[in-house]
Amino acid sequence: MSARALDGVRVLDLSRVLAGPWSTQILADFGADVIKIELPGNGDDTRAWGPPNLIGADGAPELGESAYYLCANRNKRSAAINLAHPDGAALIRDLAAQADIIVENFKVGGLKKYGLDYDSLKAINPRAVYCSITGFGQTGPYTRRGGYDFVAQGMGGFMSITGEEDGGPLRAGVAMADLSTGMYATVSILAALRHAERTGEGQQIDISLLDTQIAMLANQGSNWLVGGVVPGRLGNRHPTVVPYKTFEVADGIMIIAVGNDRQFRALCVEMDAAHLADDPRFATSRARLINRDEIEAIVQDLVRPHTRNSLIDRFEACGVPSGPVNTIKDVFEDPFIEARGTVHRFTREDGVEIPTVAYPGKLSATPADYRRQPPRVGEHTNEILRDWLPMTDEALDALSADGVIAQRKA
Repeated sequence: MSARALDGVRVLDLSRVLAGPWSTQILADFGADVIKIELPGNGDDTRAWGPPNLIGADGAPELGESAYYLCANRNKRSAAINLAHPDGAALIRDLAAQADIIVENFKVGGLKKYGLDYDSLKAINPRAVYCSITGFGQTGPYTRRGGYDFVAQGMGGFMSITGEEDGGPLRAGVAMADLSTGMYATVSILAALRHAERTGEGQQIDISLLDTQIAMLANQGSNWLVGGVVPGRLGNRHPTVVPYKTFEVADGIMIIAVGNDRQFRALCVEMDAAHLADDPRFATSRARLINRDEIEAIVQDLVRPHTRNSLIDRFEACGVPSGPVNTIKDVFEDPFIEARGTVHRFTREDGVEIPTVAYPGKLSATPADYRRQPPRVGEHTNEILRDWLPMTDEALDALSADGVIAQRKA
């Protein structure tokens, strides 16, 4: 294989749970050498967030190998180091001196007592990009609060616009604040890395779940900033585009997403209701928004007698966006999955298969690749310390005996 985009880039990953590991997994997918620092013993919190857990060769669930952990930690190596031990903190500082990127998600000021905060590590490695992920940022009124996705979704307004019109606020079915923060962190890291490569100057990235969740309000945030409109919950309706929602059909529910006047006319013609496209109440996007209830009811009556798949086929032919509301099972049984290589399956040395959702971007010259299955706690401790630092077997044995490090036994 040709050189990977991030070959030679070293990442010291002090993060846990999701936002940080999501970011570092992306870096690892493109070739960065990511070492995941975990506490000896249980490691990353998400290792215990099961069931479901990976089923081992003996047919029993493997503790520490939860599905949650596995989704965000491929292509990394794990070093079990006790950073609360002075020698462990010193060891991590030595590793930081060799890193191009450092990612952490401790509470603000939480790493200072270990000498692992930005200012301390900048003194020994001024070229490093240091990414701090928190709930509420390094500055501002909420810096001391712990950061949780659920709280960020609520405080960031996302839950106020999610849910049925006559129901209560709902969080998203996955940790959208965490995941989007991980993505923004990756973009920021790569921009800062480019700067460091040009100038030799590292920097700190201060990124928070709440900042990111607010940014992800997109058009809904703009609706308030520009028009003073406080958006509410609309269920599956779109705030400004009509008809754009789920509809009941003969065998279930489907999505119809009419994005412009041309598509609306095509829908009307296909459903033998061409006159609706010329009706001044519905002819334009603005008119349809004003008369939302009426046109949505009409479309509902038009599609109700038909089956979902027959309508999807017809709408595809005439250029009207539509689709099913799939279960997760439906998603992974769709032919799209195999055609696009959406799932990568690792095969462990004992024959156990570890499935993972592949990186979604398809780069023609430097694609993501999948070199390493998600590591077990401390699986690579000695290997990493030999690679990154000039450590002898005697030194490793002494650190292990003192409880500073742990190497998983094969």
